[in-house]
Amino acid sequence: MTVLTDLDVLRDVAAGRVPPQVARRDKLVALRAEAMELVREHRLLQTRACWRIVALEGEPGAAGCLCLDGERLQAPWLVPDSGQLTAVACAVATIGDKLEHFVGTLFAQRRASLAVMLDSLGNELLFALSRRVQDRILGEARRQGLTVAGELRAGDPGLQLQAQRTVLQLAGAADIGINLTPTLMMQPAKSTSIVQGVGRSLPVQTWSRCDHCRSRERCSVAKGTA
Repeated sequence: MTVLTDLDVLRDVAAGRVPPQVARRDKLVALRAEAMELVREHRLLQTRACWRIVALEGEPGAAGCLCLDGERLQAPWLVPDSGQLTAVACAVATIGDKLEHFVGTLFAQRRASLAVMLDSLGNELLFALSRRVQDRILGEARRQGLTVAGELRAGDPGLQLQAQRTVLQLAGAADIGINLTPTLMMQPAKSTSIVQGVGRSLPVQTWSRCDHCRSRERCSVAKGTA
């Protein structure tokens, strides 16, 4: 298992490597800048991430059933039309709960606009952290002469929400303080999980986890403008 901590993803967001989730109107830009300063001043980021590339035990079973380290993961979208799936990368990442608590403080102070902006910025920071993790997974796979294809998160079409517990267990989430509620929500709330196929000569996937999202038409990430 590989663990990362204290990554400066605020720099990634400030540099525009993640599409902002707000319109670029002067008032909102100023409010976003204020939210970013709060993150710096109060040290609201607690970035932590971990992942494992888990070897596939045997061949994929019926309906994309994958056996991984004694666990079963139903992920038919990861089974390629060509090449060979040999492993699955399971990852989790979080920006911690300080930012979330600060959002609550702002609401209590009746500073709702800034609270909403800080919460939105938290989502951008988590997205930036997710990208960093995926870059590291890709680098690790390449060093082993392998390719990476596909991206799923529990709850997407192709990976049921019930798979969340298995994904977190395989990734080692408990070691960085990420847990699940009875309703399969992650704590801290600003956390995410990632599942990717790893193998030999995997084809470029023509599908995206964004394909069935109702916000796809207006999402800058789905449009490739990130």
